[in-house]
Amino acid sequence: MNSVRNIVVLTGAGISAESGIATFRGPGGLWEGHRVEDVCTPEALAHDPALVHRFYDLRRAALATVEPNAAHHALARLDREWRGELLIVTQNVDDLHERAGTRRLLHMHGALQSALCAACGERRHWIDALPVGSRCDACGAAALRPDIVFFGEMPYRMERIETALAQADLFVSIGTSGAVYPAAGFVQLADACGADTLELNLERSTGSDSFAETRLGRAGELVPAWVEAVLGAA
Repeated sequence: MNSVRNIVVLTGAGISAESGIATFRGPGGLWEGHRVEDVCTPEALAHDPALVHRFYDLRRAALATVEPNAAHHALARLDREWRGELLIVTQNVDDLHERAGTRRLLHMHGALQSALCAACGERRHWIDALPVGSRCDACGAAALRPDIVFFGEMPYRMERIETALAQADLFVSIGTSGAVYPAAGFVQLADACGADTLELNLERSTGSDSFAETRLGRAGELVPAWVEAVLGAA
């Protein structure tokens, strides 16, 4: 580990599942009882905005019932103590990383506690229900929507992420399915640029064969142990 300075960590639904947040896909290919097409596409928002807003209102409210787990706290410790470059990229839209204390963090799929103006692109912190037709303080348009990257939309800060991956000495994926692009391709980019690659997951993922090493188990156990080893070897 003495040769490692730049680390990129990707986290997915598996890390928050241990805090009680439902994983992306449940039984039958549904997302918390809804088809993805009903709640997470631009077409769904245009067709039934009340359903889409209500779905995310319920998810936003549910954040008050969960807490960061040991894996979130371990990554926050890494953020505090790692003297090299670090970027933690999360596919999750919850705020558990922030509540654990992580600061070097990027939400590539948006955030539940944020509202986006579809008219001017302004964002604002939002913790309550977001009624259809809520007005933007910046431009006055009744166009606020959940600040979530829907299917068919470009994830946020991809240029920043790709630059970090190209410069990484180590890429670690935690609790991801390895099935959703572009995040599923991060391991190939990191590997092609010379980084070591490690997967920490409850079970082997679609992309496990692309990693130099895969460790299986609960994130709440694997991540603290990995962080301890990384900081101990620094």
